[in-house]
Amino acid sequence: MRKIFNDLYNGRYNAWERRPYRTDENRAPYRKIEDEIRYFSQKMSLDDFGRLQALENLYNEASDFEQMDAFAYGFKLSTTLMCAVFMSDGEPTPKCSE
Repeated sequence: MRKIFNDLYNGRYNAWERRPYRTDENRAPYRKIEDEIRYFSQKMSLDDFGRLQALENLYNEASDFEQMDAFAYGFKLSTTLMCAVFMSDGEPTPKCSE
C-alpha cells in the first residue's frame, strides 16, 4: 500500500499512460471507420471531404470533454468512497466530502 502512494506522489502513475486493451473485436470498428473514411475521401470533393474531417474533429473534441468530465467525476466519487471506508462510522466527514 505504501509503495502505491509513493509512486502516485512521485508521478509514476498517469491515467492517460495506461496500456489500451486491444482485441480483434474492439479493433474491428476502427478498421471499419478507416474503410469508410477512405471511401468518402475518394467519392467526395476535396472541399466536402475537408468539411467532413472538420466535423469528425468536432466530434472528437466533444468526446474528449465528456471523457474528462467522466474521469473527474469518477475520481471524486472514488475519493469520497475511500474517505467513507476510513471513517469509523462509514460516513465521510463534511471536510472529506467537499
